[in-house]
Amino acid sequence: MNRAVFLDRDGTINVEKNYIWRCEDFEFLTGVPQALARLQRAGFLLIIVTNQSGIARGYYTQADVDRLHDYMKQQLAFFNVTLSGIYICPHHPDGADGNPYAMECSCRKGQPGMLLQAAEDLNVDLSRSYMVGDKLSDLEAGSRAGCSPLLVTSGHHVEPADVSDYCPAIFARLGDAVEYILQ
Repeated sequence: MNRAVFLDRDGTINVEKNYIWRCEDFEFLTGVPQALARLQRAGFLLIIVTNQSGIARGYYTQADVDRLHDYMKQQLAFFNVTLSGIYICPHHPDGADGNPYAMECSCRKGQPGMLLQAAEDLNVDLSRSYMVGDKLSDLEAGSRAGCSPLLVTSGHHVEPADVSDYCPAIFARLGDAVEYILQ
């Protein structure tokens, strides 16, 4: 079975901006491609799991997100990084009226649905895997899936007391979390 690092997107991989769906708005956080390359060389599958409520809210479409993810993969290829999968949750209970994605679901983080689906699809041993994110919902999803959740503070502000039940340490950026994973 494979080991994986599940990664939140906005605030963990790229600079957090509201509702990123256009390529021109996408910017990797400093050192992220290099950190991902280190994980990949160490044998980890790299899997993005991202809530994209902007689809349910009608701000952008699944096709817009797919274009952005294609762009992200092209940029990572310059660093010899290949993502094993990108899983998105397009749902949100407060979505636009009539939008088919305006609903509760089991894939929106802090639920573990995306991680469980990826584990099934890619033969991942969740007990030997990590979930890295910048929000409490990322840590909840990782914990519920059976991964080791790790918090980075490069995106949203989360109080350390709020996450003490979920993760052993807090890291300033993805590169620091990678050091911990690889030690």
